[in-house]
Amino acid sequence: MDFIFALQIWAAVLFDLLCGDPRWFPHPVRLIGFFCTRCEVLFRHLVNSRLQAGGVTVVAVLTLTLSLAASLLAIASLFSPLLAQGLAIFILYTSVAAQDLVLHSKKVYSALQADDSLDSARKAVSRIVGRDTAALDKPGIIRACVETVAENMVDGVTAPLFFAILLSLFAPVTGINPILLAALGAIGYKAINTMDSMIGYKNDRYLLFGRYAARLDDLVNFIPARISGLILVPAALFLGLNWQGAYRVFARHRMNHASPNAGHPEAAVAGALGIQLGGVSNYFGKAVNKPFIGDPGRTVEARDILQTNRLMLLGSFLFLLLMLLLRTLFLYLLA
Repeated sequence: MDFIFALQIWAAVLFDLLCGDPRWFPHPVRLIGFFCTRCEVLFRHLVNSRLQAGGVTVVAVLTLTLSLAASLLAIASLFSPLLAQGLAIFILYTSVAAQDLVLHSKKVYSALQADDSLDSARKAVSRIVGRDTAALDKPGIIRACVETVAENMVDGVTAPLFFAILLSLFAPVTGINPILLAALGAIGYKAINTMDSMIGYKNDRYLLFGRYAARLDDLVNFIPARISGLILVPAALFLGLNWQGAYRVFARHRMNHASPNAGHPEAAVAGALGIQLGGVSNYFGKAVNKPFIGDPGRTVEARDILQTNRLMLLGSFLFLLLMLLLRTLFLYLLA
């Protein structure tokens, strides 16, 4: 059973690498976004306190997401256990976004190679970052892309896999097939992460309403982010990059970020590539001076985007391998 579960997890990851996120099918994250939008409207109307309304919204969206996923898996199980397992693999596949990260970042790289005016590169990078991109120079575009790929290694790949494997550990207790639990763990994480991306802003509209969503997202990413940062050190070694620098910058600069989690993979990537991230960025017309991550050295180059992709992919592979090995060890000790 453990071997079959591992194959099912790898199958979900392989589907993501091969298929990515086709725009023509209704992605579950879009449905989560719909839940979030409707619940926000409803509970802002019903609850006077914006903080409490946001908290109720978080609980409602998470409950709706998990209930719907569990119901679909239960219905599929009535027809065939294999059908339910196939659906679970599909849900898990939609929770992983490694291919999308690679695809969008490569569009930035290609635009940098093709257009000296930087207009197409600014447009391409604007699709994957939250900062203002209209005035970015070439190094600014590259840094924005590298930071986004490094940070979203956690949100888009390692964290959903972490919670998939974590929840699967309850299979012996519940008697539920582990891949079904894994799907619930992954989609539950995506619900939290999607809420953070929609309402977890520190502006007038969401400072109070989105506080619970932001804090919960920080909490669930706490362990995956730190493991991800560390796992990028051997990934750098295998890729022939500066693995000592990756560990050194990770150890020194991983907390040089407004987010308690984003700096961990960013620091490891900066050290592995020998570049410096952070600095001044503009958000909604306001300059934000971020702490530097990495040591001052060479100027960033377009190829750093491709190297970051390789680091993210290999690091994610090593992360999943480690999690599956730890799962096997835990179940062995439990038995």
